[in-house]
Amino acid sequence: MVTDEVTAKPRRTVHSLVGRLSGGRGGDGPGASRPRRSRLDPRYTPVFGTLVVIALILAIGGSRYENFLSGRVVSNVFIGNSFLIVLAVGMTFVILTGGIDLSVGAVVALSGIMAASLFQSGWPAYVVIPLVIAVGSLLGLVVGVMVHVFEIQPFIATLAAMFLARGLSYVISLSSIPISDPTIVWLSSTRYPIGESWVITPSVIIALVVVAIAFYVLHHTQFGRTVYAIGGGESSAVLMGLPVARTKVGVYIISGTCAGIGGFLFAVYSRSGYSLTGVGMELDAIAAVVIGGTLLTGGSGFVLGSVLGVLVLGLIQTIITFEGTLSSWWTRIVIGGLLLAFVVLQRVLIVRRR
Repeated sequence: MVTDEVTAKPRRTVHSLVGRLSGGRGGDGPGASRPRRSRLDPRYTPVFGTLVVIALILAIGGSRYENFLSGRVVSNVFIGNSFLIVLAVGMTFVILTGGIDLSVGAVVALSGIMAASLFQSGWPAYVVIPLVIAVGSLLGLVVGVMVHVFEIQPFIATLAAMFLARGLSYVISLSSIPISDPTIVWLSSTRYPIGESWVITPSVIIALVVVAIAFYVLHHTQFGRTVYAIGGGESSAVLMGLPVARTKVGVYIISGTCAGIGGFLFAVYSRSGYSLTGVGMELDAIAAVVIGGTLLTGGSGFVLGSVLGVLVLGLIQTIITFEGTLSSWWTRIVIGGLLLAFVVLQRVLIVRRR
């Protein structure tokens, strides 16, 4: 009798847990057989909002303009924003840890003007391309060390890197340098048709490969899990024994590398290098990441969501172009409104979690 009384309560607890895991309400109460109402995971709510925005833009554009809903228009959005997709991927890693990287736009300029200058001097492409990407990685390493070892705020550390990269760009050249290297000309002029109206370029393929690698790293490696853990709470990640130090430095190396690749892709897109390239591009990357559903506080977000954020920016620019009578500044106004809406949505989600 005594044994039954002692074990009765644990049994109910086990049954209750099993009931909860199986979707019931605890197994003991009268509502045990009531079906659980399906709800959207709060992590996917911002991404769902981004998909709704894309659907609205496509619906508005399709109803107002002929040929807006065509494969060529979507292809041009990807072609014109391949460099921004790569920048947004790197920025996603940084923001997931709760940081920020203001240097990516200046690194784009440095990579582009450096590549153009080296091509002008007769350097081969197989040396120039890895070199300009490595410069971005090196700047990312410097920023990562400043953030983690010297405990400097990411805003200040990346601001210093931004001035450094922009200044080095001015030192290389103040004027635009055209690129006539055969490899770059081939990369910028090659088009691969898909079906009747879709077109893809080598730059888009490179951007999508970067997205696929980033997706795998974030969701299928210990490094990726540590990135999310740092964003959720750095102190907890340290107590769990996760490699916080090298991960925090690593995300800035990834962001710098992506900025170097983005600078190379922009040089391919424009077939030139210019020291004033990329002014404000870091803000576009941050906006794409936030609109794509990554929390500015870190710990929640997706690389594919950032790609959707870039598509939103590209489609807004496209619809302004189709309208014809609107100034390009309306793109900034619309993006600003969307960014405010998504920041408010993020705040609501954070409050509901508490």
